[in-house]
Formats: sequence, C-alpha cells, structure tokens
Amino acid sequence: KHGSLNGYHKTHALRERARKLSQGILIIRFEMPYNIWCDGCKNHIGMGVRYNAEKKKVGNYFTTPIYRFRMKCHLCVNYIEMQTDPAACDYVIVSGASRKEERWDMAENEQILTTEREEKEKLETDAMFKLDHGGKDKEKLNKALPSLLELQDHQAAWKDDFQLNSALRRKFRIEKKEKVEKEEKDDAVRARTNLSIPLLPEREQDKRLAALLSYQTPDSYEDRQRSKRQEISSRSWFGTTSTATTPGGLLHKLGLQGKEAAVAKALGPSRTPLICRKSDTQESAPEVETIERDASSSSLVPNYSDSDSDHGK
Repeated sequence: KHGSLNGYHKTHALRERARKLSQGILIIRFEMPYNIWCDGCKNHIGMGVRYNAEKKKVGNYFTTPIYRFRMKCHLCVNYIEMQTDPAACDYVIVSGASRKEERWDMAENEQILTTEREEKEKLETDAMFKLDHGGKDKEKLNKALPSLLELQDHQAAWKDDFQLNSALRRKFRIEKKEKVEKEEKDDAVRARTNLSIPLLPEREQDKRLAALLSYQTPDSYEDRQRSKRQEISSRSWFGTTSTATTPGGLLHKLGLQGKEAAVAKALGPSRTPLICRKSDTQESAPEVETIERDASSSSLVPNYSDSDSDHGK
C-alpha cells in the first residue's frame, strides 16, 4: 500500500537535506573551488572549505544544466551565490564574494590559444578571412622563428641519447674517483692532525703560504736530558767571575761582616785608644799621637801593617 518505509513514515530518504525539495532546492555539501574574498566581512576563504549549500537548476548550456549554489559565510551573516559555467568549465561568482585572481592567462603568457568553433567555421567558409588569418599566422611565425631555430639546435645536440648518456656516465666515474681520492687525503690529514672538521678545497695561495713555512722537529725527552748532562760535564769546576758577584763571594762577604759585628759586641761601648804611627821616611823622631774614638761609631780593626809598632812607649 505505501510502497516503502519512507512512504509509510511520510519521510524522504535524504531527510533534512530534502526539506526544500518542493521548491526545487536540494541541500548538498559544496566545496569552494578557488580562493575568494567575502564581501560581508572581507575575510579570505580558502579553496577546499566546505559549506551546506542550497543547490537548484537555473538554466541549460545546450544540453548541460546550469546549477546555482547558495551558502552562508561561516565568518559572518553574508550569503554567497555561485553557479557553474559549462562553456568555460569553471565556476562563476554571482553575488556575495569576489574571486582572488590566480588564473593562468594563456594570451598574456604567449601560449597557443584553442580556436573557437565559430572561428573554425569562418575559416572554412570565408576565403578573405582565411587569407587575412594566414597573414597574421606568418607574422607570428617570423616573430617566433629565432626561438624555434634555437630549440631545433638544442634538440639536434641531444639527438644521440646513447652517446650522451655514455659520456655523462664516464664523466661521473672520473669525478667519483677524484672525490674518493680527495676524501682519502682529507681523512689522512685529519688523522695526522687530530681534527674532526671538514677541510676546504686546496688553493694555490695555500700552497705558496705552506712553502714559506719551515718546521723543526722538537727534541724528545731523552735528547733534552742528554744535552743537559753534556752541558753540566763541560762546565768549569772553578768560577771565572769575581767572588763579589758570585753567590759564594756574597756569602763570604756576609760571613766577614758577621765576624766584625761579633768583635764589636765583645769589646763593648768603652773607648779604646788607638796608636797611629807615621811613615819612617822622615828623619825626625816619630810622633805618636793618641786618638780616642768611640768604638760604637767606628771600626775597631787595628793596623798591623808595620811590624815595628811600639805600644810600650
């Protein structure tokens, strides 16, 4: 009697999506085909963003139907309407947004444009239009002739692909061999100098600087010890410098000064008469004079240079 469960329950198979089906509107999921700018909030909506859109048929292009989609922006309350364009195989914006222009213009980039159907029919039926079109084609050919000749030269150079492949592989083998030799040399240098950094390629300036350098092999510990022993064995046992400048002479001088200080301390602070005698060169009798000096302020070393000094007189 009802034919199906949907007829029995008086519902549609698409449920909420078919709530406006009586108006010719179906709710679908519409995916944005390209980048656009919303006219309501001025925000960017990227390609691939999906919306719940109302789909309805608005016309035909020959036998291909034209559909229109109406959806609400997810960032504001503005509604966006788009429809299909079967002639250009594209989507066009009806209202509510503006397209972000990223299309490739073939005429601007000097690419070959497809001939329209009307133009093809006119070329086949109108001789004057065909002649005029042929003249334009010759102008384009003369303009593009240098580029075409250059392309032909490049194609001729790469025509024998087997020989080119063989030459390329031969070049790669030579470069690989040189690279392996260079890596071995670099590894040897790094191992000798205990380095772990990559080495730069060698230059002529580096060779000249290296030729100006001279290296001396450092002596080993045994060689240094042997040279020290030879120096010690060849050194003179007796010093050639004066005793005043050598360390031994300085110690001897300090010892004498210590003895003089001990003698002065033993004599005490009493006054000691010292007798000085003049030289014997004079014929007159020697004059003896007694000089009293303070023992604490002068040196108490008597003069024993003359053996005939008479202290008893």
